[in-house]
Amino acid sequence: MSETVRVAISSDFLTAFAVLPRQIQGKTTEFMNRFRNNPAAPEIRYEALEVCRDEKICAVRIDDAYCCIVARQPESGVYLLLWVDLWDAACTWARAKRCDVNPITGAIQVYDVPDSQQAGPAAREAMLFAGISDRDLTELGVPEDQLELVRSIENTQAFYEKKSCFSADTFETLSWLAEGFPLDEVKALIQQEREAAREASKNLADALDHPETLTSFVVVEGENELRRIMAEPLEKWRVFLHPTQRKIVNKVYAGPARVLGGAGTGKTVVAMHRAKHLAAKLQGRERILFTTYTANLASDIRDNLRKICTLEEMRRIDVIHLDAWVMQFLREHGYSAEIVYDNDTYKLWEEAAALNDFDGEFTPAFYQEEYNRVIVAQEAFSLEKYVKATRLGRGTRLDRKKRMKVWSVVQGYQNLMKERQVRDINTAMYECRTLLLRSAAEPRYKHVVVDEGQDLSPNGFRLLRAIAGEEHENDIFIVGDSHQRIYKNRASLSQCGINVRGRGSILRINYRTTEEIRKAAFALLNGISFDDLDDSFDTGDRCRSLTHGKPPEVRRYANANEELNAVITEIRRLVESGVSAKDICVVARTHRLLDDYMSEFAANGLHCFEIKRNKADDRKLDGIRVATMHRVKGLEFQYVFIVAANNRIIPLASMVESSTDAVSEQETITAEKCLLYVALTRAQKGAYVSGYGQMSPFLVPRQG
Repeated sequence: MSETVRVAISSDFLTAFAVLPRQIQGKTTEFMNRFRNNPAAPEIRYEALEVCRDEKICAVRIDDAYCCIVARQPESGVYLLLWVDLWDAACTWARAKRCDVNPITGAIQVYDVPDSQQAGPAAREAMLFAGISDRDLTELGVPEDQLELVRSIENTQAFYEKKSCFSADTFETLSWLAEGFPLDEVKALIQQEREAAREASKNLADALDHPETLTSFVVVEGENELRRIMAEPLEKWRVFLHPTQRKIVNKVYAGPARVLGGAGTGKTVVAMHRAKHLAAKLQGRERILFTTYTANLASDIRDNLRKICTLEEMRRIDVIHLDAWVMQFLREHGYSAEIVYDNDTYKLWEEAAALNDFDGEFTPAFYQEEYNRVIVAQEAFSLEKYVKATRLGRGTRLDRKKRMKVWSVVQGYQNLMKERQVRDINTAMYECRTLLLRSAAEPRYKHVVVDEGQDLSPNGFRLLRAIAGEEHENDIFIVGDSHQRIYKNRASLSQCGINVRGRGSILRINYRTTEEIRKAAFALLNGISFDDLDDSFDTGDRCRSLTHGKPPEVRRYANANEELNAVITEIRRLVESGVSAKDICVVARTHRLLDDYMSEFAANGLHCFEIKRNKADDRKLDGIRVATMHRVKGLEFQYVFIVAANNRIIPLASMVESSTDAVSEQETITAEKCLLYVALTRAQKGAYVSGYGQMSPFLVPRQG
């Protein structure tokens, strides 16, 4: 036996563990800890399985009824926990399995070797993968033992039904082909993600650290880590990273880096693992800033980082949304002004316009937009600079005379802020950045990690550049997706001093939603152009889901009561079928609507848990989740109900009607479509969209 013993847990093992009775889960965890300490201990007895495809695979009893399926290779010191179940069920699962190192990819694969079912030449020509040669299939990582199985698959439905037969890497590769991607494209994609092929080897130890192996296995280093994993086994994103994700997480960048990806592709997962990876390498008093646009997202991220980081790593990471960081920084430097938002800032603009715009040519909303979108965005904080500022994307033309008029209102607004000791967030960010640039002190953060980068303003990114200091190795790491821009901020990274050229990555696999939900959500955005957070475009057309299910149900009901009864009936059906209430979320466009539905749910005996601002979802508490469309961003649930999807609610009439011109109105409508896209893509397995009366113009409903 090898002197170095390594024990790893497979993703399939965690899936099986999650459905065990709680008492058996406890026994299994205790067994696993003993097994991890010494898998060769005399009390651990390995029992061979009858008619098993692989002599490395055997069973180890947990008690008289339950057992673990293990692949062992004592000469290399590797023991892999593959499955756990009742004895007969576990043995049935294991008999067709083989656990080998793929000689082409160098990764460990666990897969089925079914009985021979060779199809005739005529039948083979009609099969799903008929156009792909055996050589191409093996080069893509399909084991030779599975070539006959692949050749026997008739269509995409049959392929997805056989998902459990394949290793994760093989299934992913075949999925791209099944979805119609050309072989050359798939080869290029795989080559881009795959390290250079390792030498052929049957040694599991050589393959255990391979990026594709770590898609499906986690090596357990200690008891605390083991118990953390087993406490919530279905949250696999904490442990298993796709090779593309792992490469991004571990890469050394010469400067800022940007990661794009559609909803469900794991951008936040990558950002959190990146923060953990960087934190483990810090020395002395070095720290990391992990920031995002909203307080509720920062709260969720902080909660999840605690689950993957050691205490020492967590102590080095400040997780705070950018506005709160600005307020904290200004307080430290003696600023007493409060930061105000929304209605409070609008009232200041109303007052400034009333005092300085005597003929009322422009609305207060116009002045507010002009200030944020032109003056602050370009730091044109003087009349001379403002007159020269570009107004690309603004719908109202302004000559020099009108700009002077606008400037008089802007000055009035600035004076009111000083008198009242308040600041809007953009002004506060500018003052914060000015302080940082004047300071001779070393930057307080070695690295900055940004989630939901598409929602930050130009001022926000310029501030982050100042926070990070001069460009240096691994200084700023940004993840985002302009298709999820639900606030009307738009920034070009390069114009904000953040150069990511040559340091960009794209995540292409959707791990959350079914392909049917992804397609339906993406169809909402047809015809809209989206940026790549810089000066180019992001079409988002190369993202795919590897799971399938029913398309979202979109239904129109005659009235609110009919819709409510239908939603309650379906929720009860899901719960009766075994879905946990906390895996169901009801989403509404506004707080007022949400309050109405919560009241009705309570009256009908449905317990609710509202996901609120500044508070993470407490998964220990039972009850269906309810949230606004803005608050549900960054979360995921098995089933999502989007309710009251009516005309004048989606898009929200008050938002559209407050637009200052045609360009602003179109931006508002786009943001509302993105909001619906975000809400719909929170669903993992099923999505329901309903309304009553006249439905949202974004939807094509069926009659309820």
